[in-house]
Amino acid sequence: MLLHLTIRDFVIVDRLELEFGGGFGALTGETGAGKSILVDALSLALGERADATVVRSGAERAEISAEFDVAPGGGLHDWLQANDYDSDACLLRRVIDSAGRSRAYINGAAATLGQLREVADFLADIHGQNAHHSLLRSDAQRDLLDTHAGAQALARDVAAAYGTWRTAREARLAAEKDVEATLRERELLEWQVKELVALAFDADAWLETEQEQRRLGNANALLEGASAALAALEDGEAASLPLLQHAGARLTELTGYDAALGEAAQLFESALIQLEESALALRRYQDRLELDPARLNELDSRIDAVTQMARKHRVTPDELPELLQRLQARLEELTLRADPAALAEREARTEAAFRQVAKQLSALRSKTAKALSKAVTAGMQELAMAGGRFEIALEVLPDGAASGLESVEFLVSANAGQPLRALAKVASGGELSRIGLALQVIASQANPAGTLIFDEVDVGIGGRVAEIVGRMLRELGKSRQVLCVTHLPQVAAQADWQWSIAKQTHDGATTSSVSVLDRESRIGEIARMLGGEKITDTTRRHAAEMLGIG
Repeated sequence: MLLHLTIRDFVIVDRLELEFGGGFGALTGETGAGKSILVDALSLALGERADATVVRSGAERAEISAEFDVAPGGGLHDWLQANDYDSDACLLRRVIDSAGRSRAYINGAAATLGQLREVADFLADIHGQNAHHSLLRSDAQRDLLDTHAGAQALARDVAAAYGTWRTAREARLAAEKDVEATLRERELLEWQVKELVALAFDADAWLETEQEQRRLGNANALLEGASAALAALEDGEAASLPLLQHAGARLTELTGYDAALGEAAQLFESALIQLEESALALRRYQDRLELDPARLNELDSRIDAVTQMARKHRVTPDELPELLQRLQARLEELTLRADPAALAEREARTEAAFRQVAKQLSALRSKTAKALSKAVTAGMQELAMAGGRFEIALEVLPDGAASGLESVEFLVSANAGQPLRALAKVASGGELSRIGLALQVIASQANPAGTLIFDEVDVGIGGRVAEIVGRMLRELGKSRQVLCVTHLPQVAAQADWQWSIAKQTHDGATTSSVSVLDRESRIGEIARMLGGEKITDTTRRHAAEMLGIG
């Protein structure tokens, strides 16, 4: 359930902080007052795309925060934990700056828009005022049926399985179409793979080879450098180490006459020890380092072979193993192409997998279509369409499609005795509004979201039908939090609570404000919705009667 909504500098809202209650709540006000802005702001918090136009004129950024409750052990609680978010609450925050850049947060931690949309599935289901128009599209009809059946994941599996089958089929057809070209490519790949396998390139061994080759290639310079350093220390005519050893002994002797020389003598002795150890290390290095022209030639040949192979394929030496894997995979594919029986077997196997999962989806769709058709037909009777019928037709597609083994079409008979025909062809604007509303209310009952929002979905209806719609939403509000933006007093009067949204201008700036209506102010608002600007005592009595206030 939505608990709290904060909006700052959004369109014509400077700042709003709203506390929400449960049940059925109505949002009313004059046309253009900004009622739908609240829904738009909440939509952004739930992951809808935004641009700089949503930032209030003169402001640096717009900010929306929406807080929802979290039931322990529920789907929302599990999702938050699985995604490493605090699961004690659910606070969504969205910031859009004046350049159109957007940032999103869940419980104070950064989030992606994709994560906002994922968590939104547990929180709120928004039905827009033009939602019924989408019912004229076959894909929207199919999606509504799958959503009501809880088959969205299964539908995605069907689409993936269909794609795999079609890929296998296209591979078989391509192989049959161009056998000669496939054969030539296969022969080339076999030779390339053979060369790379024979090269036996290993990244770790390559690093060691380069290091050893660098050492052997510079062996003469290394020996010369070590010998020169050793000669300067103790092997040459001007060797410094004997002279330094003599000077160090003299200093040590002189410290007996003046202790002030002690520090200098100790430092000199330490340096002398370092030089003596360096001389020993140089001798060991000379003994260990050998010139090995044969080994150097071997390493040069190896490096040349690897370098030439990498240059031939236009990759770096380190990329050769990955290249080999790609060529082997392609060769395996072409080998399969050269085997018609294997290609046909793979195609048959993937088709069978598609049809198996698609049949599961078909069964679920068939069951749900019958129940939903019955429920919407019943809803039509309540919505002043007595004798009308609604039916979801599933037309078999022999070859299947990414959407499954059948097409989905909504059929309607608006009046008794009329045949069922496609919804797009027979429904008038008012009938489409009522059928769409019945579908949305009924489909919402299967939605896991705790908050249902209807944004002027009652456009095109009035009178007794509007009162029935209000009762339907009130009934729905007994098990969910229902918010409805409406212009109809018959709908608003059925709400458990009501807010009025108003627009005002101050210092040349237009802003929206929200008022929580008590008993008296609610009578006044319903009266305004009934009678316009001029409110009479009769209108107020009628409003009080609609609200059940004596």
